[in-house]
Amino acid sequence: MNVRLKDIAKEFGVSVVTVSRALRDRPGIASDTKARILERVKELNYRPNLTARSLVTGRSSLIGLVVPDLIHPFFGEIAKGLSSALRETGYYVIVASSESDPRLEQDEIEHMLDHHLDCLVLASCQEKSEWLRRIGDAGVPLVLIDRRFRGFDSNFVGSNDYKVGELATEHLIAQGCRRIAHIRGPVNSVSNSRAEGYRDTLQRHGISVSDDYMISAGDASESDGETRGRRAMEAILTLKPQPDGLFCFNDTVAVGAMFKAFEAGMSIPRNLAMVGCGNYHYSSKLQVPLTSVDQRAVEIGERTARMIAHLLKKEASSRSRKVVLEPQLIVRASSQLK
Repeated sequence: MNVRLKDIAKEFGVSVVTVSRALRDRPGIASDTKARILERVKELNYRPNLTARSLVTGRSSLIGLVVPDLIHPFFGEIAKGLSSALRETGYYVIVASSESDPRLEQDEIEHMLDHHLDCLVLASCQEKSEWLRRIGDAGVPLVLIDRRFRGFDSNFVGSNDYKVGELATEHLIAQGCRRIAHIRGPVNSVSNSRAEGYRDTLQRHGISVSDDYMISAGDASESDGETRGRRAMEAILTLKPQPDGLFCFNDTVAVGAMFKAFEAGMSIPRNLAMVGCGNYHYSSKLQVPLTSVDQRAVEIGERTARMIAHLLKKEASSRSRKVVLEPQLIVRASSQLK
């Protein structure tokens, strides 16, 4: 038998509103009354009807998060930061993976919107922004994370990806590298900005930029980064002259490239100094600890939660908000030539 709020209210001789206030820890109710109600609710194993509540309040207390890959450490760290911060405010996160498939991403978003989300957080794999405009048309606030679209004005939280490429390349140059290759990621705002930071930094130092030294890791799901890093390194090994420095799009790609380099008999960093991006937990535990650019993933999640809190305030401005965090270089053995 389902227990209803009115049943609990009748038992204690109070109003349904009073029971609701006790459950939501709202003021305006005596502490002893609240304690007795909460104890009885626990005994009855009462579960609120969230769907019914959302129809009355217009809020579901649910935040949707759609990312390209749940296995990838970067998005896992964002989800951790986001859910931890939201939990303190009574909101909960529903997470889905698009597997880097634009059609699947659309299906996941449609399904989430059916649950009357209060806000949608999205690291989109769409090639263009047209479809995303439908989210705003549905009346659901949207926050883009990590990736954004030229000409599409939206709330955004992410890292300065141009700076990622700049920091990595500047560091390799400071170590004495002059033939620096780059394994770039899929064609999106993140990869494009990192590649631009790489190229501009080389040019600033008077170092020629060769297209042969820019190797694509491909557009597939990011969970197979190590495999793609290995394949990219196979191409790098054929270059003449051989690069003496390598900036990888992310740490998973860098790990695959590193393993392939070891198999080819190379010494890191003596033959090839390497820098990745992401500063994942295992980066310091590799055979040669990996220098990496930290994007501050947990903080991206936390700052997204703060942005959501602002967006859901009644007096919130309709203007889009943008938070761009500055990355940090974490130097380890893989790049230390000096």
